[in-house]
Order: sequence, then structure tokens, then C-alpha cells
Amino acid sequence: MKSALSALGAGLLFGAGLLVSGMANPAKVIGFLDLGGHWDPSLALVMASAIAVSWLGVRFAARRTECPVEEGPANTGITRQLLGGSVLFGIGWGITGFCPGPAVAALGLGFWPAAIVVLGMVAGLWVGKPKTGAAAGPATATG
Repeated sequence: MKSALSALGAGLLFGAGLLVSGMANPAKVIGFLDLGGHWDPSLALVMASAIAVSWLGVRFAARRTECPVEEGPANTGITRQLLGGSVLFGIGWGITGFCPGPAVAALGLGFWPAAIVVLGMVAGLWVGKPKTGAAAGPATATG
């Protein structure tokens, strides 16, 4: 229960950050991607801030636990699936102005066009799920 409340709190904080920074507004994201028009660099500042805060959080967690939080993924190879997924993600992001977090936040606010993006994400997760017997990634601790 404690980890579920922590996850809920982290998700609410993340969503609030997206809303306050304007990143749940697809026009803001498209303005960042529009290098040939009226470019809006604010997304780069939000990303740089998020990277800095995340780095501090990982460093803090690494000192408080024996869990290898800084360990990278087991598979670091570049595959067709990775490249194809990256291209599809980029195309979807450029067309809609939504990446996963802001799409869910906008849907939570009742912005129904975001439902198309969320449905697309769910479909992509379903299509890309690991096959039975395949490694599904590192085990996670619960509790």
C-alpha cells in the first residue's frame, strides 16, 4: 500500500509539473519541434530541469538502498524493433504534440483528443509486449 501511495504521489507531482510548465498543451510541444517557424525553446528548459532533478533523485536513491538503481538495461543493442518504435514515437509526437505523460495528463483534464494518443500508446504496448518466455526486463521489488 505504501508503494502504491508513493507511486500515486509521484504521478500527481509529475502531472502537476507538466501542467505548470505547459507541456500538456500540444501547441507548446509543436512550437518546440517547429524549427523553421516560430521556435519555442521552453521545452528544452523543462527537459534540462527534469534531467537535473532525476539525476539528483537517482543519486539520492543509490545511497539509500542496496538496489542497483544506476544499473542500465540488460539489452543495449540497436535493433529493428528499437529503431521502428523510435520512428513511430517521433512521428506520433510530431503530429499530435503529445508524448506519453502529457497525453495522460491532458486526458485526465478532459481533453478528449488526447484519448486517440493514449489508445495508440496502449496498442503499441500490446503489440510490443515481450513474447511468452522472453525476458521482460529486471525484476522489481514490491512493498
